[in-house]
Parts: sequence; structure tokens; C-alpha cells
Amino acid sequence: MKWWTEYSSRNNRKLRRPATVLTAVFLSAALAGCSVLPDEPEEEDLSAIQLPQISKKPEYDVTTKTLETKVSGSGKVMSTQERTLYFTLEGKRLKKLYVESGAKVKAGQPIAELDVEDLQKSLRTQSLEIKKQELAMKALLRTKDEMDPVDFEKQMLDFETQRQQLTELQADIAKATLTAPFDGTIVSVAVQEGALIKAYDAICVVANPSSLTVAATMSKDDLEKVALGMEVQVDINNAGQLKGKVKQLPQPQTDGNGQGGNGSAPLRLDQYLLVDVPDLPKTIERGTPLSVSVIVNRKKDVTVIPLAALRTVGARSYVQVVEADGTKREVDIEVGQMTSTDAEVVSGLTAGQKVVGQ
Repeated sequence: MKWWTEYSSRNNRKLRRPATVLTAVFLSAALAGCSVLPDEPEEEDLSAIQLPQISKKPEYDVTTKTLETKVSGSGKVMSTQERTLYFTLEGKRLKKLYVESGAKVKAGQPIAELDVEDLQKSLRTQSLEIKKQELAMKALLRTKDEMDPVDFEKQMLDFETQRQQLTELQADIAKATLTAPFDGTIVSVAVQEGALIKAYDAICVVANPSSLTVAATMSKDDLEKVALGMEVQVDINNAGQLKGKVKQLPQPQTDGNGQGGNGSAPLRLDQYLLVDVPDLPKTIERGTPLSVSVIVNRKKDVTVIPLAALRTVGARSYVQVVEADGTKREVDIEVGQMTSTDAEVVSGLTAGQKVVGQ
């Protein structure tokens, strides 16, 4: 038994020795292999990359200011003494045009003349006939007592009718010549010589350039908000912004385009909203285009927010208020006057608070 134990022990030691050597060889080879492998790449530094941030909604201060509501329109500088000239005779040709656009005229100066040769011939014929009738009437008066009263009265009426026709014919011939109603300038001419003229068609416009006013037009809805004496801001390109007041409202028109019934007749001065501008520069000329803004409502020291912060759902008006700790809460508000950029807050907010835009 003792012999067997020693024998087994020696054999085990012999077997473990080669295994130990083999393990050492493999470990050395593994370590040598590691030394020839390529280096691993360095880890990339991502600290400089900024992650996208969720867009933050703008915040606005609740402030107090003077709030103005305005209505706007456009127009031009016009003369307070301005008239469109026309003939009242129908179907005559324009024989002579004595002026052109830009011409200076004096009161009573001829402007244009119609061809009324036919009327003048009729006048000469009827004048001769009237002279004959006058001689006949003198003879008739000498025999008045011998005549039937009814017959005498009839002949007298016929004579008066002929005299009236002659007077009317003379008046029509006088209407064939247009004259300047006052000293001024011909600002436009609408016809040419030889044209067939209709009654009341515009021939030309004469104006006094030394007496100017601001004239504007605007929509019917906006005009209903305007009253005499309201403040007006007038913008003229070459003169800047001027201040004035409403001095005349336009007369009601027969249609919706602010013109006469046929839509083509020139606008008269009474068809405009007129603005009194005390400091109208002397360099301004008639016809200069402009725009006006009438202040129809003004409130001072009112609490306001930008329209971008106002939220509405049905009849509810509210805002998101930013608290001191950065949290937000909804607050119902009562809205008053509104402009194109701001809304008056009647209740619900005080100046100094912050609200969130949409």
C-alpha cells in the first residue's frame, strides 16, 4: 500500500509539470500577441456638441401707454376754389378750344366754344319775323276796339310766344361759349376740338392754386366713425407728417363708389373728407397724393399687452402669466380698446407683469 501511494504521487507530479510548462507557454504567446495588435482609437470628445433646444416663446411686459384707434384713407391736395366746366347744350361739336392744361386764366376769359351756326341762322330768321310781327301788332292795336276781344287776345299771345322763343334761342347761343368763373389755372382738359359734345360732360377743370386743402376718401364703415373736429395725421411724401383736424365730411353719394351716378364724372370737393392743415407747406401743389389717419378714439395711461400675447377661446380672453419662479399660469382678462398692435386690458393684469406670446 505504501508503495502504491508513492508511485501514484510521483506520477501525478510528472503529469503536472508538463501541464504547467504548457500553460506558461500559451500565456507568453498570448501576451506577445497583444503587443502586436493595432491600438484602439481614442474615444471622441462630444462635450463641444450642443444639443438642439426647444424654441422658447417670447415674453412681453405688461405696460401702460396712450392708446389710439385710427381709421385711414388716401387722397390728394385740392383747391378750395375749383370747378369742372361743362356745356349744357346737347349734340354740338366743339368749334374752338382756347386753353390747354396748365394755362393761367382770368375771370370771364373764354375757355371753349361750340359750333352753333344752325342756331345763329335760326336767330337771324326769327329776328326778321319778329320785326314783321311788331309792325303787324302796331296795326292791330289801332283796330283793337273793332276786333273780337278773344281774337285780339289770341294774336297777342302768339306774338309773345314768338318773342319768348327768340329770347330762348339767344340764351342757347350764349351757352355755346364757356368762360372762366374766376382767376386760376386750367389743371386738366378732357376734350379736343371737333369732338361731339354731350351736355354736362366735363370740358376742363379750373382751380385757384393759391387756396389749397387736404381732401381724402375712405370706406363707408370708417367714415361712420369720423366726426368734425377729430385730429388727423396727414402723410405727404415730400413734406413729412402734418397735423390737422376734420373740417368737412363728404356729402352722401347715390352709389357706393363715391362718384356720381355714371361713375365717370370728376369728384367734386364736397364729395371728399376735408382736413384743415394750418401749416401746409407752400411747396405743396394741387394734386399731390397723400394719406390720412383720423384718430377716432384716444385713451391715456391704459394697461396694454401686445396682440401676440392675447389668447381667445370663444368668448373667453386670457393670457399666460410668467410667475417669479418661472412657472406659467392662465389668467382671464377683460379686453377693451384694440389697435393693430395692442390690446387694452380693463381688468386681470397690472403693469410690470410678464405674459407669454403665442
